[in-house]
Amino acid sequence: MVCTSRKHSKKRDAILGIIRSTSVHPSAHWVYERLRTSISGLSLATVYRNINLFRGEGLIKSVCVVDGEERFDGRIEPHLHFICTCCGGVFDLPYPDPLFKSFIDIEKMKGFTVDYRKTVFYGLCVHCTEK
Repeated sequence: MVCTSRKHSKKRDAILGIIRSTSVHPSAHWVYERLRTSISGLSLATVYRNINLFRGEGLIKSVCVVDGEERFDGRIEPHLHFICTCCGGVFDLPYPDPLFKSFIDIEKMKGFTVDYRKTVFYGLCVHCTEK
């Protein structure tokens, strides 16, 4: 269950909005750099604090750490990720139904209850492969 009884603010709405509006899977620093000139008084600490709040509320997800920076995703429905080991790009991949079905079957066979699953593939993206 997602708890969103917090107050809305211009800063908070802008931080969540930019994370949800991009497919680059931004870091907190990326978010800060894009918003700092348009939002008066915005600090990197404010960005981190709100990202942690959003993650706790289930509004965004942490995908991975690339080059020492945690990367986030505003797309919270089930899907997979691919991380390029050359450029550090993080890409969404479709969530294949057969893979999802196999996890449901494992859950039933073994008696486990799965709350969530995180699958990340690593390798070279199309652009780095072509270089």
